[in-house]
Amino acid sequence: MVLAPKTYQFLVGVFASMGSILYGYDLGVIAEVISSETFVTFFNKPDSTKTGIVVSFFTGGAFCGAGLAGPCGDKLGRRWTIVIGCVVYLLGGALQTGSQSLDYLWAGRWLAGLGVGFLVMIIPLYQAEIAHPSIRGTITALQQFMLGIGAFVAGWVSYGTYVGIKHSTAQWRVPLGIQMIPAVVLGALIMTFPESPRWLIDHGRPDEGLQTLAQLHSNGNVEDPWVRAEYDQIQESITFEHEHEAKSYFELFTNRSSFRRLFIACALQASIQMTGVSAIQYYSVKIYGQIGILGSDALKYQAINNIIGLLGEAFCVLFVDRLGRRRPLIVGNLCNMVCFLIACVLIAEFPPGSSNNNAASWGFIVMTWLYNFSFSCTCGPLSWIIPAEIFDTRTRSKGVSIATMVSFAFNTLIGQVTSTAMTNIGYKYYFVFIICNFTNAVFFYLFLPETKGLPLEEMNYLFTNAPFLVAGHDKSKYKAGYADDLERRALEIHEKGGVLGHGEEVIEHTTN
Repeated sequence: MVLAPKTYQFLVGVFASMGSILYGYDLGVIAEVISSETFVTFFNKPDSTKTGIVVSFFTGGAFCGAGLAGPCGDKLGRRWTIVIGCVVYLLGGALQTGSQSLDYLWAGRWLAGLGVGFLVMIIPLYQAEIAHPSIRGTITALQQFMLGIGAFVAGWVSYGTYVGIKHSTAQWRVPLGIQMIPAVVLGALIMTFPESPRWLIDHGRPDEGLQTLAQLHSNGNVEDPWVRAEYDQIQESITFEHEHEAKSYFELFTNRSSFRRLFIACALQASIQMTGVSAIQYYSVKIYGQIGILGSDALKYQAINNIIGLLGEAFCVLFVDRLGRRRPLIVGNLCNMVCFLIACVLIAEFPPGSSNNNAASWGFIVMTWLYNFSFSCTCGPLSWIIPAEIFDTRTRSKGVSIATMVSFAFNTLIGQVTSTAMTNIGYKYYFVFIICNFTNAVFFYLFLPETKGLPLEEMNYLFTNAPFLVAGHDKSKYKAGYADDLERRALEIHEKGGVLGHGEEVIEHTTN
């Protein structure tokens, strides 16, 4: 049976997204692990600082992994970078599962985070590079959807081990051990899937790049008109990039167009963490405890929350290529703000211990569920889609690497301070997220141009010509000259001795 090209791309994207299951599973499982009775007993009642390290070492390792994945993705390719991430993650998972002291656990958390950093950085980039522009958002949104799958599984595994295993360290070792299964499958099979055609062409393997494009978009027909047009456009763009664009990380900061994209990608990833999502995921048990919901009930409600998040992510997968990037991101942040605001009012007006208002408790629970739906169908998926698609081939791995590092830096910050903040100031800590969600919406309204449906090779033109403040401008005006710009660049390359590939011809260019 021959699959339709877009179906094949979608299935490749789904498989690659297994790496995101690891991240989502960890986000969902760690709340149960650090709150389980046998964990607390086994590790001699660790204080909030030590449990904060259990959480934040994972994201600290992921920060380093995202940084290493950038040059690794450029040098070794997208698939080998995924393999390395899986192997490192398995080492960390094994250490966590067999921990005999907090030192073992911290080391395992850091190594697992290192592997996840590799994976969540390279996977959306790989997905964006293999996808047709018309479904690129759908395929890249799979990163967050599969993250939701991981959180969903973690939520119910955590609940089951928490209530079903009472007097054994298996209560927390089993959930930690299960996380290694997707890494084994992904690492073992990823090399059977195609490499990024853009990476192949960029590394002097144009014939393989053409064949891979045909495999992805035309069932192997290298004479397909769309494949030929895309191949020539990639060739022309990469040749121009070799001569003009970033050859090092430093040039990401000195080239105006590249820096603009880097600034937006980093701001986006930082803003996602400041929506409050990590605080809820890591410390759900403690948050529910603020309104008197304790133990297994808190884990049960969080598991239901994971189902709601999964529905939101599915909504994004289905509609992101129709709705675009800019407007959902703005609306999502505003909805997040409203949910946190209402939750704060409920806790302030009906503090636990001084009121038995059951309706207020349920109102708080519903607000966390609505928040999760809002985040999951807008901010979460778009945080992976936008950075993966706005950079050009020469800067994509470097730019996405830096943006992902920013995400994990802020994630580490939230993971470390949340427990202490909730202990000392309670619900007032949520004021931070109310303010940040509002400022996020304003920022993206002012600065983020729409990228829906554009080929990756057109992003250079968009971010060079779109006004810095895009609010109030007609986007059709600053996109209108792309064809003339393409012709100008082709002429410039021809005058310098380059030849655009048609048929068997290949661009001859100067590399770094």
